[in-house]
Amino acid sequence: MDRRPLILVADDSEDIRNLFGIMLKSKYDVRFAVNSDETLAAADTDPLPDLILLDIEMPHLDGYEVCARLKANPALAHIPVIFVTARSDPKDQAKGLLAGAVDYITKPISAPITMLRVRTQLALVDQRRALEDQIQARTEELYDTRLELIRRLARAMEFREGGLTNRVLRVGGYVELLSQSIGLKGKVVEILSQAAPLYDIGKMGVSEYILRKSDKLNDKEWEEVRRHPEIGAGIIGEHQDPLLEQARVMALTHHERWDGAGYPKKLKGDAIPVPGRIMAVADAFEAMTSTQRHSPPISAMEAAKIINAESGKQFDPKVVAAFMKVVKQFDEVRGQYKDELEGIHDLNFASAQKK
Repeated sequence: MDRRPLILVADDSEDIRNLFGIMLKSKYDVRFAVNSDETLAAADTDPLPDLILLDIEMPHLDGYEVCARLKANPALAHIPVIFVTARSDPKDQAKGLLAGAVDYITKPISAPITMLRVRTQLALVDQRRALEDQIQARTEELYDTRLELIRRLARAMEFREGGLTNRVLRVGGYVELLSQSIGLKGKVVEILSQAAPLYDIGKMGVSEYILRKSDKLNDKEWEEVRRHPEIGAGIIGEHQDPLLEQARVMALTHHERWDGAGYPKKLKGDAIPVPGRIMAVADAFEAMTSTQRHSPPISAMEAAKIINAESGKQFDPKVVAAFMKVVKQFDEVRGQYKDELEGIHDLNFASAQKK
């Protein structure tokens, strides 16, 4: 650890506290408490102690109850507790271990044995932290890998439509801005923006000639296109994972309309999940402001006028109102991820999604 280990010594005897201070201070930082209330407060004060030496015989709450309360607090439960007591009956020791203590030191205190037991427990603390760091690093690697796989799957869809663009980065940015603007917070915003690239993955199940067709689609072709939300939901599948679940929701519902005239389920109003309402606006803005085979792009403000005119019809009025507050930021995202810069941003997708 970067700092010296911090040991909390909780004992109502001044002589015992002084003795521990003499033994420990050459190698460790020491914090003292004289009763149960001070012990609970000192244990929950930053920096948290790395080890607690806890007397059983204390005023108010005894050491067993203090230990039980420490172990009941998720933020403190990991701190090892060594009981210090004059009680030598095996039943007392068993009671202490059942309360959550890791060891038991009996009085009169032996300095060599005490230091050995303290070193042993602190070594275990270091091992636990090293393992937690490894797990955290591995979790972050898996997280980044998952984001990259999501992005690559979305890229595969773009190949079928005729080539790579920066659409997945733009749409992720639009969803993030809209989610924040309607009042969603923190992790929810992050999940929705990271799930966004999969919203159109269902087009993998649409004939390639339809995706690349520049002429107007006939009724049969439109019928096939309208299947892509359900296809997308099927590709993603049902998961406990929040990111994939929200990706599925967006894929399935981004073509539903506020007035109930959308597809595939003809959901209306509040029956449409919020992620689908957000994605509907983000997708419409992306479609209007990026190059399409069937139409040239229009400006952000022109797109905003069209979206605003569809408030209460195609789009949720609240989402449209939130969108109108951040139109300029949408345009900034569009400028940041222009398609001619695709090669640059392609290499930095995971970091872009985390910002």
